[in-house]
Amino acid sequence: MKKKEPSRFSWISVLAIILMVVGFALAYQFVGPAPPKKFVIATGPETGAYIQFARQFSEVLSRHGIELEVRSSAGSIENLRHLRDPDSDIAVALVQSGVTEATDKDQIFALGSLYYEPVWVFYRGEKEINLISEFKGKRIGAGARGSGTQALTRRILDVANLSEGDTTLSYLDDQEAANSLKEGSIDAAFFITSAASSLIEELLTTEGIQLMHFRRAEAYSRRLPSLSRVTLPEGVIDMARGIPSRDIDLLAPNATLLCRENFHPALVDLLLQAASEVHEGRGLFEARGEFPSPDGVDFKLSPDARRYFKHGPPFLQQFLPFWAATLIDRLKIMLLPLVFLLLPFAKILPPLYKWKVRSRIYKWYEEVQLVDQKLHDPAESDLEEREAEIDAVEQEVLKVSVPLSYAQELYALRLHIALLREKIQSLRHVVKDAS
Repeated sequence: MKKKEPSRFSWISVLAIILMVVGFALAYQFVGPAPPKKFVIATGPETGAYIQFARQFSEVLSRHGIELEVRSSAGSIENLRHLRDPDSDIAVALVQSGVTEATDKDQIFALGSLYYEPVWVFYRGEKEINLISEFKGKRIGAGARGSGTQALTRRILDVANLSEGDTTLSYLDDQEAANSLKEGSIDAAFFITSAASSLIEELLTTEGIQLMHFRRAEAYSRRLPSLSRVTLPEGVIDMARGIPSRDIDLLAPNATLLCRENFHPALVDLLLQAASEVHEGRGLFEARGEFPSPDGVDFKLSPDARRYFKHGPPFLQQFLPFWAATLIDRLKIMLLPLVFLLLPFAKILPPLYKWKVRSRIYKWYEEVQLVDQKLHDPAESDLEEREAEIDAVEQEVLKVSVPLSYAQELYALRLHIALLREKIQSLRHVVKDAS
């Protein structure tokens, strides 16, 4: 009986598995890292709007298993300094537009603008002031050092041709400036914050303090492209008391979300979803759905943010938990080896399967043929041996199992074995008659 050898199909299967393992190992080298479970955002002073909004982002992200550490700061200038510092652990920051110029060396990307952040200029006295130039010789609160208010106040004064010697600037944070204005130690103060700030509402209702109407708001917005002209409608703060008493034009930069160049793409999508949840509603100056927006940013928009604004949240994140969607997205490159192996195998597997099944049958034809060849010069003793051989083959064939679609070929083999047995019987009679 012929010694059983490993089938060709088995060797092909082993080779396919080896190739697949090697392919997966190579593809894994290109799998991106998993997003960090925690990152830090720089905001602004504890009393400011930035830190309040960042805490709302944190609540949204926590539902997806991501911890957002909210860190206070002096403001936009300090936040930009952190993002430019390679040793800082700040990954994302809220920054007011228009406070700095982006440079080719910046490794900072914009994720979008979040809302209008009006420039509120409050002043003491009954006389109406609607031109910045009228503050010549006055004492002005120009924001805390390192804040966006400080930087933008200086730019507005420059456009109005007021030099440092024309005014006395005090660098105070918002609360200090509000208190100084009430006490009379300064004549005017610049505030850049959300309309939702309680401090703004407090100043709007304080006797003897007025909000400046920017008569030349449109001109300023043309000279300083980072600023937009917005209008505070009459009575919107307090309808009963008519605060403000008329429509007031203001200037407004955008509050923008910036990140480092290496900020994880999956976190870009998740953070913008959080920003949409917090900021997409209607505000005093914003239309519903206007924010977050890819417009009104000073830095180059992140490619991942651009894709988000064009196509919306990733498809998988709309149906799966964040961790699962991110894992699938990272491992999709692992499908490449599988695809490249399955395409050729889809063509060769059907004939291989057919050959594999038929080989169970055809390998016994070699034994049957060998017995038949030995019958060319029969002798009595040889016939007994040949019959034993064909009986052994028949016993092995009876153990063979094949799908029904191949049963005809199996029964054909059995028929040929029966014919060979009849031939042996016929030769036995011939040998007896000859003797």
